[in-house]
Amino acid sequence: MASPVHSPEPALLAALARRPGHHVPVWFMRQAGRSLPEYRAVRGVESILTVLEDPELAATITLQPVERYHVDAAILYSDIMAPLAAAGVGVDIVPGLGPTFDPPIRARSDLARLDRFHPEALEAMASTVRLVTAASPVPLIGFAGGPFTVASYLIEGRPSRDYSATKRLMLADAGLFAALLERLTDIAAASIAVQVEAGASAVQIFDSWAGALSGPAFRDHVARHLRRLAAVIGELGVPSIYFSVGTAHLEADICELGFDAVGIDWRVDLEGFATRHGSRLALQGNLDPAYVLAPVDVVLAEARAVLTASAPAPGYVFNLGHGVLPESDPDVLARVVDLVHDEGTRLRTNALEATS
Repeated sequence: MASPVHSPEPALLAALARRPGHHVPVWFMRQAGRSLPEYRAVRGVESILTVLEDPELAATITLQPVERYHVDAAILYSDIMAPLAAAGVGVDIVPGLGPTFDPPIRARSDLARLDRFHPEALEAMASTVRLVTAASPVPLIGFAGGPFTVASYLIEGRPSRDYSATKRLMLADAGLFAALLERLTDIAAASIAVQVEAGASAVQIFDSWAGALSGPAFRDHVARHLRRLAAVIGELGVPSIYFSVGTAHLEADICELGFDAVGIDWRVDLEGFATRHGSRLALQGNLDPAYVLAPVDVVLAEARAVLTASAPAPGYVFNLGHGVLPESDPDVLARVVDLVHDEGTRLRTNALEATS
């Protein structure tokens, strides 16, 4: 597979700035992961938190999908809980379960545990970023977890389906909940600053569980923290992407947070979203990750449909609507990358001309 030709401005950064690029950029959430045989060959059996303490290994994993797929961005191999884990506050990531936090945060006195965080604890992360940016032919995307999503793990103590403990605390003690999100916003901002100062060219905020909130709850308890985070990233001088899942009911609120781009999941009407918001925001998404498991002609047909639907947005980054599934075939993803590079601009141009 031939490597794409790059314009002087990387395609990803052009798209996030809503400027024309040489081709439609593409990368995949969880592109560095269990779907890659080369990842499984070097990953070992240690906790991801142990792997992240080895910058050379973390950098190798970060670069694997760039080398295999020739995508337009690397995404830092890390975890949204890594900053807290580096501070030694009781975070673990259990295989087959996910992040755990013991004991959970349930009282104001529990907040003191977060005071152990200092940006100096992220030197391994910074070293990984420096190694990647020195070797990568494409921009590196740094990331952090959205304050609500991280808070849900700290309050529940583990992944949850209904976030009952999180919502109970939010509603019963709004002051404590706000104080927790303030601290988590500070930690996310510090982590992002470390990554950008080490060389990251863009930042994505992963707020996977924001969709559990109603519109009023999101506006009353969460939005202001995200606006502050968007402002911090803007001051660092790099573009920002906000990604969430199941948040179609929060569309208007999300588009007013101040991020440069919005990543949307596969359930969102991309064409409608692009028509409503594409004039002022770049968009990213939104192929259903399950389609990658289908026959290749089905996957490519759906990818073409996604590209066509994206046409009303001048700034557009092709991606999945969530992370790559572990059982995905890397060769199929490679075919998708080739299609986006080879046909993306034409498909988007034809769709736009057809409606003008």
